[in-house]
Amino acid sequence: MHFTSAQRLDDGVLEREFTLGEIPGTLWTPGSAAPAPLILMAHNNGLPKAASRLVARARHSAAHGYAVASIDAPGCGDRPRSAADEQARAELRRAMQAGEPVDEIFESLIGPLVEKAVPEWRTTLDALLALPGIGGPVGYSGWTAVGIRLAVDEPRISAAGFFAGGYVPLAQREEARRVTVPLLFLLQWDDEGNPRQRALDLFDAFGSKEKTLHANPGGHVGTPWFEVEDGARFFGRHLR
Repeated sequence: MHFTSAQRLDDGVLEREFTLGEIPGTLWTPGSAAPAPLILMAHNNGLPKAASRLVARARHSAAHGYAVASIDAPGCGDRPRSAADEQARAELRRAMQAGEPVDEIFESLIGPLVEKAVPEWRTTLDALLALPGIGGPVGYSGWTAVGIRLAVDEPRISAAGFFAGGYVPLAQREEARRVTVPLLFLLQWDDEGNPRQRALDLFDAFGSKEKTLHANPGGHVGTPWFEVEDGARFFGRHLR
């Protein structure tokens, strides 16, 4: 892991950009010297790690004593996209503008993204846990499709917070039954791009004995800030 920049924020959080092979990432660590629990934070459907909502959540968590890391998935952020990715995204934009069904297009786009992103998250996790100042346990927050696969395949994940707003491929909907870690699931009740019943069915499918659903009125980007604070309390119960 090679750090390429660093800045100390007003609240004492250290924000560092890094590269790990071809993987670009950002690491936020608290000002305290004690080893910090780690939260892996991913934006829905592979949006860039620099997205403002993700950065705000990450800085808030780091200020409350967590190490937080995010990476750009293959084909996301500044990483090059394959011809198949570009074609799928163009077709998705066209279908959405025309009001046509988009599930098959999402499958062709998000399914491969998950398959590529999860191994990179696990490689990043290996490198992060080798750094001084970062201990366990490990939590995950954000993109549901990647989070399901990570929670199933990665035994170091101790708790997860999922956002219901991103498309979840059929493979991950089936894998949801194998998710057993404590889970907090956030749903925007009026999300225009996410059928409510599909999200409720997914929540029902999770195999976790401890799982909580938080639903709020409003559209896709209307998640209230107090959910970030509730998320901190959730991780406090399971990562401290």
